[in-house]
Amino acid sequence: MKKILVGIALAAALAAGMFMLFNSKESTVKYRTEKAVRGDIITTVTATGTVNAVTTVLVGTQVSGTIKNISVDFNSPVKKGQVIAQIDPATFEAQAAQAKANLLSAKANLEKSEAALVDAKRTMDRNKELLSRNLIARSDLDTAETNYETAKAQVGVSKAQVAQTEAALKVAETNLGYTKILSPVDGVVISRNVDTGQTVAASFQTPTLFTIAQDLTEMQINTSVDEADIGKVKEGQDVEFTVDAYPDLTFKGNVSQVRNAPVTVQNVVTYDVIINVDNPGLKLKPGMTANVSIILSVKNDVLKVPNAALRFTFQEKDKPKKPQKGPGIWIMRNKKPERISVSTGGSDGSYTEIVSGEIKEGQEVIVESLGKLDDNRGTATRAPRMF
Repeated sequence: MKKILVGIALAAALAAGMFMLFNSKESTVKYRTEKAVRGDIITTVTATGTVNAVTTVLVGTQVSGTIKNISVDFNSPVKKGQVIAQIDPATFEAQAAQAKANLLSAKANLEKSEAALVDAKRTMDRNKELLSRNLIARSDLDTAETNYETAKAQVGVSKAQVAQTEAALKVAETNLGYTKILSPVDGVVISRNVDTGQTVAASFQTPTLFTIAQDLTEMQINTSVDEADIGKVKEGQDVEFTVDAYPDLTFKGNVSQVRNAPVTVQNVVTYDVIINVDNPGLKLKPGMTANVSIILSVKNDVLKVPNAALRFTFQEKDKPKKPQKGPGIWIMRNKKPERISVSTGGSDGSYTEIVSGEIKEGQEVIVESLGKLDDNRGTATRAPRMF
């Protein structure tokens, strides 16, 4: 009899435990909430760009030859007109000397032609005098006139040869001047691509010997902004950016140009935006990657909620069948979720401004559903252990 009573008691306890176990699954859902707070909302457009000097000049050579000497190196300051390198001028000096000799020869030929012209004219005039006295035949005068015209034409040819050799001399002297590589601007040498003794060939294209940045205290960032955001970007907007070299520093600049030419890469359309930056400490260097935030608007002391609250949707069975139009947030009222329609303003990526709606500062809003209380998080009510 005692065994029967013990069995009945155990069965009752087991039934009670099972009832509590399954009944706990019908418990309420637990939610994670955050408070609506007041603060600043800074709306931005983010992009990535490259820091460059405002003016970068590629210095090359227009003549071929061997680099005889180099006067500057990396990071060397240079002045406009300063000799920064020289190509061996021996060949070009010889060419200039030859052109000068050709010019002297052409001038001598011109003098000879002019003397022949004077003699031909003298002979023609004398023959005219003799013909008037019937002392020579008419053919002698014709010959003298022909010789005069020929001498006159030869003077024109000699003058042309002088002009031609003068031009050749100017070309030779210009090429000789090109053997001196001059800095076209005041600035700093960013890169040097040649060494002493190296041969450079300028036959097909001008080789780049040096890269000179005109002024490193004024820099610019070339960024690519997506076509979905380019309509919000305007000239004069403030910009904040960071570089990997100084992750704890925030640099400032402003938008100077929004270019209209589209850039399409793998069907993605972007537009170039140029940002001017002051660099008095020379911390920014050409080629650095900048993580840019273009500031569209700044709103101070506004009511804001986490973006997760606007994305949250009620997933229980008693969710309304008809979807609610417009943005809304969920709050706990009488221990039940309730949706409130709101009007939103700007967003900074983490928080969104609440322009209107039945929401107050400090009110808890639902941002995430954590599941039922009897889930594996250890918050469920467990049945007594059976032995």
